[in-house]
Amino acid sequence: MKKTIKGNLITMSLLGDFDVIIHGQNCFHSWGAGIVKEIARSYPAAKVADLNTKKGDKKKLGTYSSAKITLNNGKELIVVNAYTQYSYGVKKCHLNDRALQEVFQKISVDFEGKKIAYPKIGAGRAGGDWKKISVVIDKEFENIDHTLVVI
Repeated sequence: MKKTIKGNLITMSLLGDFDVIIHGQNCFHSWGAGIVKEIARSYPAAKVADLNTKKGDKKKLGTYSSAKITLNNGKELIVVNAYTQYSYGVKKCHLNDRALQEVFQKISVDFEGKKIAYPKIGAGRAGGDWKKISVVIDKEFENIDHTLVVI
């Protein structure tokens, strides 16, 4: 079941609205822009989980690292760093379509039964086409409670 809501993913996750939040990540430990910058500030353990992987390793594509966070209200939140792009930057598409499909397939199995939320993964700084991306996510999350959070 997919929902789309307007709001701030970080604020909502801090309140315990979701069990899992996902963001797209590159393979080079870059955390300086976009939503990853906010995630690093709010959930430093997510950045540490990424930094514990091999920098620049193409084998990370289609996989993820994650961090379990205990929120102030006692709820547990899992932050997923989904490796959907190898490189990063602007003015070109960095999203890897195959990696996107593979990682969402894994997440759908590993976090079945959890309330999952995400931004427009791959459609911002990664340069992907949200219409195509959302089709992949909806297919892989067909039986998952998932929420797209847009600003």
